[in-house]
Amino acid sequence: MTVLPGQSRTQYVQGHFMATILNLGCGNKTSPRTVNIDWSIYLRMKRNPVARRVAPLVLSGVRREQFLGLDDNFIIHDLRKGIPAESETVDAVYHSHILEHIDRDAVSGFFAEIQRVLQPDGVHRVVVPDLERYAREYLSSLEKSVEDPSQRRAHDATVSQMILQMVRREASGTSKQSSALQRWVENLLLGDARKRGESHVWMWDRVNLPYALEEAGFRNVQILDFQTSSIPEWNDLGLDRRTDGSEYKPESIYVEAVR
Repeated sequence: MTVLPGQSRTQYVQGHFMATILNLGCGNKTSPRTVNIDWSIYLRMKRNPVARRVAPLVLSGVRREQFLGLDDNFIIHDLRKGIPAESETVDAVYHSHILEHIDRDAVSGFFAEIQRVLQPDGVHRVVVPDLERYAREYLSSLEKSVEDPSQRRAHDATVSQMILQMVRREASGTSKQSSALQRWVENLLLGDARKRGESHVWMWDRVNLPYALEEAGFRNVQILDFQTSSIPEWNDLGLDRRTDGSEYKPESIYVEAVR
């Protein structure tokens, strides 16, 4: 198995000791101070010299902006084949809005792989959509809609927020394309939402996520917020916050545990 860049326990960068941190399933939310790993089609296109030239010509709107905004600070790897790091070489593992895309019966294997690469006392930070928050918003919307029928359209949007990614067949980006031919080609080449890993296949809250981590052998499980972490200099990494300092994904729950 390949040893990642920065394989030593710490690096000294700009006057700071810097831990080796893996950012799994990074998408376009990367940091120059983490090892960013993803299998995104955009990253694979970015790395291919031909696709890199063609992509800006065929992509449009948000897709084009996202592609052009990608840097080269990433490793292309399919995490279904494991984490590309030697055992006990990593100080922290971070992943955001990834776990809900993993089949529930495969989560224990994913956690075991994270246990393998972490140093003793290494930190595992998990960010997922918060099912409790969605459920409370749903119940509140339901009551409002019963009392005021004019709220029914808004209530349907609340239901969509909770379950759309569980049930939709076509990938979100493809469904928004105006060209029927382009949609057909993308579905043919890339597959539906489930095949692309966009579907939510399980949901997590402040009870079942800590339980799953403890069952996997992690300890000191804590529910935190987006600005709080035992990972050194966490807020400087910018993974859970926007450039203005606000929360990047406010619908989330943040959980940390120790190997």
